[in-house]
Amino acid sequence: MMQIPGAAVLADTTLRDGLQHEERFVATDAKVWLAEQLVLAGCRRLEVTNYGNPRRMPQFRDADRLLKALRASKILGPLAAGVELTAVTIREQAVERAIQARRDGYGPDRLLLMVATSDAYQRTSSGLSAGEYWRMCERYLPQIRDAGMKVCGAVTTIWGCPLQGRTETATALEFTRRWLELGAGDVEHADHDGSATPDRVYEYFSELLQAFPEPHRHVAHFHTTRGWGLANVLAALQAGMHQFEASLGGIGGQPATLVDGVPVPGVGASYSADDSVTGLVSTEDLAAMLDGMEVATGLDLGRLLETGRTLERILGRRLRSESVRSGPRCRDRSGRQCGAPETPAAPAEVRP
Repeated sequence: MMQIPGAAVLADTTLRDGLQHEERFVATDAKVWLAEQLVLAGCRRLEVTNYGNPRRMPQFRDADRLLKALRASKILGPLAAGVELTAVTIREQAVERAIQARRDGYGPDRLLLMVATSDAYQRTSSGLSAGEYWRMCERYLPQIRDAGMKVCGAVTTIWGCPLQGRTETATALEFTRRWLELGAGDVEHADHDGSATPDRVYEYFSELLQAFPEPHRHVAHFHTTRGWGLANVLAALQAGMHQFEASLGGIGGQPATLVDGVPVPGVGASYSADDSVTGLVSTEDLAAMLDGMEVATGLDLGRLLETGRTLERILGRRLRSESVRSGPRCRDRSGRQCGAPETPAAPAEVRP
């Protein structure tokens, strides 16, 4: 029989990795609404913004406003102790902005910093070599923790790089060790361009969990550029992983080079927003698949699907969720209606 964990944690990255690929600025109020609906559906880990240079990342020019609004939300406010908000901070100024926001009482709970096993990709994404980036992290991680925030260290280009080609998974294991030794609370293992195949995913996570046998400190992040995303999730599950990231509608990808008709400086060649094959595994489809496999997630699948339908209206196009069209399976083997929440997604008093 398949060795599948009985429960899994789904973190949603719609507001950050998902929206960074969009060529139209999405209103802050719409972002707040999406976060609230995801929380009401049972999501407790949300990646919500990027504190990078607003000129280069105009989709996130509202980072401070968004976090302030989320802290003031009537939905998120009562659940503040149970909802973790993450912001991406690639370079020094972004980290410093996030630290100041935290000191001012509204900043994120967790910061994500990212290192690539491909030096070509590392230099393109951060402007630093891997060695220079590690030295920067050594300086800033103690400051981040002192400000009361957790650190997630991301490792990317694990299975290949669009700039360099082949990479070695042994480097990713070494980078994982370095993140944990530096004090990162968890490590994201990312396939940002959809290069991973299920066999290599299984081999990597098997090696990873043998070397660092604490599954709660590892998160899998798959893009489904070539359609292999859910197959890779299954391979990671079989290797012992149980924490995954996904985005509503499978949106996301490289930051857009054009936002609201204005070219974005410094991001280089990119996919267009119409070419939607760059995104992550769909949150709705992943939740529906796990629900059908009787892997507990604590999510209200019906609310997730409805939120996904509304996101299509917000963005003005059909997205990449099959479950939004077909719905969940009718019944599981126990007779439970598929899609029904296994546990209350949120306390009754915070439901609208």
